[in-house]
Amino acid sequence: MTGAPPLECLIVGGGPAGLMAAIYLARFRRRVCVVDTGASRAALIPRSRNVPGFVHGLSGTELIERMSAQLDELAVTRVDAEVTDLQRHDRGFLASWNGGAHAAATVVLACGIVDTHPPFDEWRAAVADGLLRYCPICDAFEATGRRIGVIGPLARAAGKALFLRGYSRDVTLLATEPDDDRAATSRLAEAGVEVVRAPDLRLQRRGDGIEAVFADGRTAQFDMIYPAMGAEVRSQLAMALGAEHTVEGYLKVDDHQRTSIRGLYGIGDVVTDLHQISVSFGHAAIAACTIHNSVPARLA
Repeated sequence: MTGAPPLECLIVGGGPAGLMAAIYLARFRRRVCVVDTGASRAALIPRSRNVPGFVHGLSGTELIERMSAQLDELAVTRVDAEVTDLQRHDRGFLASWNGGAHAAATVVLACGIVDTHPPFDEWRAAVADGLLRYCPICDAFEATGRRIGVIGPLARAAGKALFLRGYSRDVTLLATEPDDDRAATSRLAEAGVEVVRAPDLRLQRRGDGIEAVFADGRTAQFDMIYPAMGAEVRSQLAMALGAEHTVEGYLKVDDHQRTSIRGLYGIGDVVTDLHQISVSFGHAAIAACTIHNSVPARLA
């Protein structure tokens, strides 16, 4: 991008949120660039049935490919790289990747999150086969009536287990850490969710399902497992600039997706634990419209 005019917007992250923001901004005829490492969490989705218009659902990879094709039609610059540094600049921001520095008036962070995976050597293949699932809001409907395990610290996993109890009578919480939250334990018991203490649990595939192996050698069989072990929020670039954030690392934004740093926006999973494609689309549209109205007008 040497010699090119400064970007009006740099988008960090090429998942559904980042690509949607780029589509909007490109259609506003703004100079925009998407920088992405190709590790979108959405690419792991075997089939999403919450995207409007796709009756039988579509995979995360297909969604990204379709949106990428739209960007190709709009001639949007995309770079396969990691933004390693982001600094304030007199014209906005200076971002570093591939050994170079690039100026941008505004920056949209659509970096997402990285899930903490359970002890399971074959986790990636299990996700692809629908055995290991991370989003009950997305796919609990397809888990109706199945044998479901939820793994994680009791305090973190209780809510997910109770939600899933609305879809199946057979829900077990595999608690990796002890917890004396009597209220949560009582709610689980009242709902008929079995709680099993499992600090040294490991998972393995068994037939068409997943087998939980406990430290004492006991095993339990499940049709599917939902981890509830937390995630790393990829908000480090914003936090280094002093952006306000939650204890977990989610960026705090206003109703226009603006962070506490002027010109810096956050969209999608990096700002909310409601990890939904439709939510990220909404964030992207709001941020893109706000950015378009915040930079100098472009005349035909």
